[in-house]
Amino acid sequence: MQRRDFLAQAAALAAVTSATAARAQTTAIPLRIRMITGEGDLILELATDRAPLTTANFLRYMDTARYDRSSIYRAVKAPGAPDYGLVQGGARMLAGKQIPPVAHESTTQTGLLHTDGVISLAREAPGTGTSDFFICVGDAPYLDANPAAPGDNLGYAAFGRVVEGMDIVRRILTLPTSDMAEVPSMRGQMLARPVPILTTRRA
Repeated sequence: MQRRDFLAQAAALAAVTSATAARAQTTAIPLRIRMITGEGDLILELATDRAPLTTANFLRYMDTARYDRSSIYRAVKAPGAPDYGLVQGGARMLAGKQIPPVAHESTTQTGLLHTDGVISLAREAPGTGTSDFFICVGDAPYLDANPAAPGDNLGYAAFGRVVEGMDIVRRILTLPTSDMAEVPSMRGQMLARPVPILTTRRA
């Protein structure tokens, strides 16, 4: 083998090795979370690489035990489709549990869409999300960002999904609700008996 051929092959091998190493460094290992609720355990897989701000926000609440003894308190059923909707939980109702809001990461930034089992950050205006989250039961594209829509078109910040326990989420969706609610639009959506979140830890 001539010297120039050897050098060319060595350079090509080095380039392949470098590219492989770069891919290995940028491929994040999914972070799994076990949320123990009064209805059973949920295993969540967080997209730390694609939604870094939102997952870091969730982990701050988790690592400081702010989700312990909080609850899943809301079940929103789609009209005419009671097996479709979302359940919502978090530490919103517990005084002293909130951390300053996190910047909004829209679905156009992350590429994470609101499909069945996706967990997303609840909010009012963009950039107001704190502890509360919701889990989609069925696909919910209307929760994705839509730049062509008028008004607040940034959608919600999806940041992971339920990989075990969607049967429990679906059961929570069917639990009895109350007509009482602080926000009139949520009447009939608040669980009569909120489901306690006992602990939330890395799996």
